[in-house]
Amino acid sequence: MAASVPVSSFNPQRLCHATIATRAVCPKIAHFATNCFADVRIPTMPNQENTARLLPDVAVHAQPHLAGALDWVGMADIQVPVLFDAGDGQPQRASARAGAFVNLKRPDRRGIHMSRLYLRVEQALGTQTLGADMLQALLRGFLESHADLSDRACLSLQFEHLVRRPALKSGNSGWRAYPVSVEASLVGDEFLLEFGTEVVYSSTCPASAALSRQLIQDQFARDFELGQPLEHAAVLAWLGSEKGIVATAHAQRSVARLRVRPASGAGFHLVALIDRVEQALGTPVQTAVKREDEQAFALANGGNLMFCEDAARRIQKALDADTQLGDFHIRVEHQESLHPHDAVAYASKGVAGGYGSVV
Repeated sequence: MAASVPVSSFNPQRLCHATIATRAVCPKIAHFATNCFADVRIPTMPNQENTARLLPDVAVHAQPHLAGALDWVGMADIQVPVLFDAGDGQPQRASARAGAFVNLKRPDRRGIHMSRLYLRVEQALGTQTLGADMLQALLRGFLESHADLSDRACLSLQFEHLVRRPALKSGNSGWRAYPVSVEASLVGDEFLLEFGTEVVYSSTCPASAALSRQLIQDQFARDFELGQPLEHAAVLAWLGSEKGIVATAHAQRSVARLRVRPASGAGFHLVALIDRVEQALGTPVQTAVKREDEQAFALANGGNLMFCEDAARRIQKALDADTQLGDFHIRVEHQESLHPHDAVAYASKGVAGGYGSVV
């Protein structure tokens, strides 16, 4: 084994003309060697900057036989936290899935720089509350990082937002998790923002209700003969028996899927939007339910019979009155208990060039 050299005998001047320094690939390392700093500036493991210079980047090499511009390139389902203010002044942190994309306008370039998109998403969404200005700045960052490759950028987010909902009668309450989608795009200087959610409610068929009432009338006629005196107590008891409700209208869980474009400066007024839609429908699904709440829910269903067309028009009328919306798209889906298929209706605000033609 070679003898160790005492530290005191180490002479850095001996390394000034060392051949190992003159063979350095990195210009910075060669500069340090020339200036007699090779002994302290060349680490045993390459640092981050030098490693980046040495690693190959095949994405910059074109494939002429596969040249072509691409509409969108990026990443989907990026796991990231978001801080979302639903308009009630109580921002919530949620776990989101993000999509980050730019176009690739140059057919001679093989790919984009996905890590640049990822790091910008991570930095912005992890530290800032979601908002129009923040999202627009994030998309501008996408394009700035791809100045020679892209002129369009978009971002999508999906997460859930918890809202506490009171019971109809009992004074209890419970949480409802409303799905939220956010989509933002930037094409040149044109920034477009939209968000969406779903409202789940109960729908009772008006036709089925009418048919059920007829059957109840028929049963009443059989049980109380024409010309016989009616006793109040007997009729009241009959109404409270199973004979008094020999048929019931079919009802089903239904979903209103909403996409809206907020007016300039309106922000994400999610809770107000949900409140407006649920009040228009009258039968949103419940959380904590005691018997008095269930009875109140049955009464609400009886007072809000509706086809899918009725539900779509109710929501349309309610959203037309919302000045914070520039446009909206409604998809109402009644998941029929009578049929194996769904009854569906669409509605929009009717803005020229807006959602009207979207299905």
